[in-house]
Amino acid sequence: MKLKVFILLILVALLSVPATMASDPEPTVLTNKEAIDLVQTHANYLWTLVAAALVFFMQAGFALVEAGFTRAKNSINIMMKNLMDFSIGSIAFWAIGFGLMFGATSTGWFGTTGFFLSDFTPDGDPWVLAFWMFQVVFAATAATIVSGAMAERTKFTGYLLYSIFVSGLIYPVFGSWAWGSLFNGSGWLEGFGFIDFAGSTVVHSVGGWTALAGAIVLGPRLGKYTKDGKIKPILGHNMPMAALGVFILWLGWFGFNPGSTTTADTSIAMIFVNTNLSAAAAAILAMIVSWVKFGKPEVGMSLNGALAGLVAITAGCANVTPSSAIIIGTAAGVIVVFSVMFFDKIKVDDPAGAISVHGVCGAWGTLAAGIFNIGGTSAGLIGVQLLGIAACFLWTFPTAFVMFKLIDKTIGLRVSPEEELEGLDSAEHGGIAYPDFGVSTHGSISTTSGMPGASSYATATQPATQP
Repeated sequence: MKLKVFILLILVALLSVPATMASDPEPTVLTNKEAIDLVQTHANYLWTLVAAALVFFMQAGFALVEAGFTRAKNSINIMMKNLMDFSIGSIAFWAIGFGLMFGATSTGWFGTTGFFLSDFTPDGDPWVLAFWMFQVVFAATAATIVSGAMAERTKFTGYLLYSIFVSGLIYPVFGSWAWGSLFNGSGWLEGFGFIDFAGSTVVHSVGGWTALAGAIVLGPRLGKYTKDGKIKPILGHNMPMAALGVFILWLGWFGFNPGSTTTADTSIAMIFVNTNLSAAAAAILAMIVSWVKFGKPEVGMSLNGALAGLVAITAGCANVTPSSAIIIGTAAGVIVVFSVMFFDKIKVDDPAGAISVHGVCGAWGTLAAGIFNIGGTSAGLIGVQLLGIAACFLWTFPTAFVMFKLIDKTIGLRVSPEEELEGLDSAEHGGIAYPDFGVSTHGSISTTSGMPGASSYATATQPATQP
């Protein structure tokens, strides 16, 4: 009996298959297109969010570079700043920055909608969430650049305050001029045809020129320059840490540049290649120039060379050939060495070389995107690139300078000399980064100039004695 029931069930199932298949609609060109579009949409979301995660990981890279290039007694402070500039920057960008940068506008100067992520509705298009996530990690990058140039002498409260303004005002306003149309906006600068695909100027020069203003208002670290103008060494405490940070940043840039397509398609291949070639060429040239200048293949300059190449190719990564990317990186590797030396000479103390890497090389990369444009160049195109570079500086530097001055006059921007000598880890955070290690002085070892890792730049100067 059971066998008969089982056979009957099998027959019913077999007979029902054709009927079921017949009830399904026949595939059409339209339904095939809808299915393909859905797959592409899902791929775009996935690629954009994976790229956002890579760019977020760059926060770790920046923290390690900055900590390695500075003294052990300030390591906790640096980690806290990098933690907080992303945390505070996320809230500021959610509340104000995203709306200013990508909100609807009738003037092309800044957005007026989309504050507090109001463009998102539960039953609406969720793309705004993926796009916001990718953009907030860029805003945090601009803010954390400033930290390196102002390291070892900035009040933590002052840092928290200016992080809000960088992520919520300075970066978004210029970003709206160049990138507003990526969402609901329409910037005046992009209307002229300004090329800055992933942010040599929008992100890096904004961070670099803000860092320049902060370093000037703060003044140099104690003991960095003598009264007769000589450079005294302030050693970075951990070059392996700085090197690891650079490798992390290099990896993160494969999200930074290719991810700026926000589209999973074949265009990202050339962007990957251009990004890598520029960084490699810049690292090699920075090593060679430092070798010629200082007599040794200097590690700090070589590391910053790689970063300079990454910054420089960021503007033109999607519109130059791989050969041009090598030229752009080669020039950046030379520029960064002489730029670091220049700022040191005029007594602008930048422990991490952030002004040179991000501000100066960001400007070079933006100009290079016009010079080496794969579709051809012209005086008009180069003029637009120069306009964007100038507009960035004229907006960012004065605004940041006033901001830092106001912070300095109100809550204070710089710690006391006693706190600076003691170290910000203890004075500002009540901690010690390396409690199991003591302070040692190596008077017989050749010393650095206090420039980012320039271990052979000033061998005739006095040895460093502070941790």
